[in-house]
Amino acid sequence: MKQKLFNEFEAVSEKAWKQKIQYDLKGADYNNTLVWESPEGIKVKPFYHEDSMSDMGLDAPNSEQGWYIGQEIYAGNAVMANEKAIKLLKSGAERVHFIIPSETISISELLKGIDLSKTAVYLRMEFLSVDYMQLVLEVAKGHEDAIFFNVDIIGNLARTGNWFTSLEKDHEALDRMLKTTAPHVLSVDVSLYENAGATMVQQLGYAMAHANEYLNHLDSGERAAQLNSMVFKVAVGGNYFFEIAKLRALRILWENLVSIYGFTLDCHIVAYPSKRNKTLYDYNINMLRTTTECMSAVLGGANTVINMPYDAIYHKTNEFGERIALNQVLLLKEESYFDKVTNASDGSYYIASLTKQLAEKGLELLKSIEHGGGFLKQLKEHTVQGKIKEAAQKQQQRFDEQTEVLVGTNKFQNETDTMKENLELYPFVKTKPRKTLLVPIIEKRLAETLEQNRLNDE
Repeated sequence: MKQKLFNEFEAVSEKAWKQKIQYDLKGADYNNTLVWESPEGIKVKPFYHEDSMSDMGLDAPNSEQGWYIGQEIYAGNAVMANEKAIKLLKSGAERVHFIIPSETISISELLKGIDLSKTAVYLRMEFLSVDYMQLVLEVAKGHEDAIFFNVDIIGNLARTGNWFTSLEKDHEALDRMLKTTAPHVLSVDVSLYENAGATMVQQLGYAMAHANEYLNHLDSGERAAQLNSMVFKVAVGGNYFFEIAKLRALRILWENLVSIYGFTLDCHIVAYPSKRNKTLYDYNINMLRTTTECMSAVLGGANTVINMPYDAIYHKTNEFGERIALNQVLLLKEESYFDKVTNASDGSYYIASLTKQLAEKGLELLKSIEHGGGFLKQLKEHTVQGKIKEAAQKQQQRFDEQTEVLVGTNKFQNETDTMKENLELYPFVKTKPRKTLLVPIIEKRLAETLEQNRLNDE
């Protein structure tokens, strides 16, 4: 129920506001002067009013459990990774994401001492193995709901250009995994599209089309009975309000898509800062970028937020970078009160408008993909790769022309800044010729060419 705070003031209609604005513009065109259009084709107005929002739902489906702080750990050595996980959990992390490179990693050593009744664990296995999955379930017996396996065979195909083994064997392994007692098996890697330069509409449309391939597979048998969720790994960029709306639109689209099949699968969002806008020079600014991106993730309704160290693109994993990354998110939760409500962005006319437009355009793209034979078909025909490449080139042009600004890199540079002696990792796209079934989608940062030129000039 609405409650007026100041009864002595009469309400001002949207029409009256527009008339006042038009008068103050002194003849300038309202639309050309104050309305701007995003790369997604979304027109952003100078103000939003309830008069034009009456037919628009202001609320989006949200996580009712709040959000958790996650930490990513490379598990090349099970004992060391476990020790690191225990330490991080004591330092404020609430969930752990292990990257497991091979089946030789002992899962019992990796999970030793981690209380699965309190701590959820995400696994990114860089291989496809039903036997290894069964080992994990044995170790986690009684707490299977705490393990998220993040199996994404289509995402692996899109990223590498190849199946793990072959189309038939990968789907056979997936079917066997879906028949286990694991409630969290499937995942969709949406971050690949953002980091490769896709627009937000493309990210949403491809995420749904990607997920729909799995839903079609589940619908062909009794494979969905024990599943609780679909995990969406999402990269969050620097366009603050748009990114909030992107996550909200993702939940709306998923809720509508999954209802068609009659399944009950939660939309579980794990959010990371985007790599696309991270820079080598003036690298401390990356801390500011990741802070606002984590804020967008929280306000957009992510279930888990995993921050990225400010120096991740050029430094090996180090204690200082990881501690700062963890503390950034802890500050949001413990000192900035971002954990007090789970729907802070509800009721915002601006965010609701962006959410609606992104969801509508994402749905249009999903429909066009399905009419074109589905996501896998368009991936094999290189249609998806071509569209992302086109969007990335347009964004690159805006960066080169300084209409899209990365402070300290393509504008407001520190000319005395040097980086050549600080590189521990190669921070650019690596080219490794190999035979693939299709052209892989390649992640590339906006600043790479500019940074290479600056390195050469040092």
